[in-house]
Amino acid sequence: MTCAVIVMRYRVRVDTDNGQQELELDAADEAQLRRSVAEMGLSLIDAAPVEKRKLAFQLRKPTFERALFTQELIALLEAGLSLVETVETLRDKSKEGLNRTVLAQIVSALYEGEPLSRALERQPEHFPPLYVATVASAEQSGHLAEALKRYHHYDARLSVVRKKVVSSMVYPSIVIATGALIVLFLAFYVIPKFSQVFASMKDIPFSARVMLAWGNLVEAHGGVLLACIFAAIAGAGWSLRSEKVRGRLFEALMRLPKLADYQRLFALTRFYRTLGLLLAGGMSMVTSMELAAQVLPVQLKSALAQALDEIRAGKPLSGALPAANLTTPVAERLIRVGEQSGELAGMVTRSAEFCDEELDRAIDTLMRVVEPVLMLVVGGIIGTIIFLLYMPIFQLAGAVG
Repeated sequence: MTCAVIVMRYRVRVDTDNGQQELELDAADEAQLRRSVAEMGLSLIDAAPVEKRKLAFQLRKPTFERALFTQELIALLEAGLSLVETVETLRDKSKEGLNRTVLAQIVSALYEGEPLSRALERQPEHFPPLYVATVASAEQSGHLAEALKRYHHYDARLSVVRKKVVSSMVYPSIVIATGALIVLFLAFYVIPKFSQVFASMKDIPFSARVMLAWGNLVEAHGGVLLACIFAAIAGAGWSLRSEKVRGRLFEALMRLPKLADYQRLFALTRFYRTLGLLLAGGMSMVTSMELAAQVLPVQLKSALAQALDEIRAGKPLSGALPAANLTTPVAERLIRVGEQSGELAGMVTRSAEFCDEELDRAIDTLMRVVEPVLMLVVGGIIGTIIFLLYMPIFQLAGAVG
């Protein structure tokens, strides 16, 4: 008789080499949560269950909870259940919806005699090639739970890196949004009210005539103007949902020299972590690099193709990657040491950690520059508007004097 493991989601704060970070993990209880955090090489500071709120409507398309599925799969396999029993248990405890449908398809494929990797490969929208490759390599060695632990650790560490990048954009976004609201308030309320002071005057300065014209326009068509502005913002937000539009915007941003360097660091972090995961699973160097290429941006994939050609020709990884400009000085030395000691997978993963640290320093430096510049720009715009409000009064006072 089998029993389903009830897994909860926790919001945890952990202590890393780069300071405190917040992330969400799934565990059956706090003891398992502490073990999971320890296996990731992190120190748990505190944890709290995440309350799942049910909304009357969903704004986001439902997604398969792959991280939760992985953790539950590991727990049940380590408890001694067979693979088919494990997936059936997860299916039976799932409510009607996407998760149950995905698990039912996996069970059906397993009963047809397909290996788990093949069953997952049938659903590429839920299981990326890297996940499938990890499972496939584990099927050859017979250590599926250990391989899934490595993947879960890899996914959690990448999640921490992504959260660092996203959190660094929170403060600039707040400053820009606050500045935009203040400008809208000045443009649609303060200026129209203030401009009426000059309505009865003759020979008013040019700046006052501009304000008076704007005030009259807002008074006559203010609602239409505001609707157009909000429609433009909504249209921009809607267009950003397009992969093509986001790609073009990202390419434009990456033309800035510093941002291009930071994007390269982030790409190398993901590449090294992926390569280390696959090598640790026993995959060949060429196959591992071909799969790891999927996490690289387009501009670095051609460089990796060059490195792959050299590796096929017999060149070591420590020579091929620097020639393709796919390393940092520290990573190059670590990979060379890994080749000499036979611990290449561990040293590649260690290279990713060094790239993490370098990325942290780069983000901190960028934020120290961007934050005061944003404050100056927003303050300058608001100050200019206020100056234009009062300049006609000063000019009229000077003319009277």
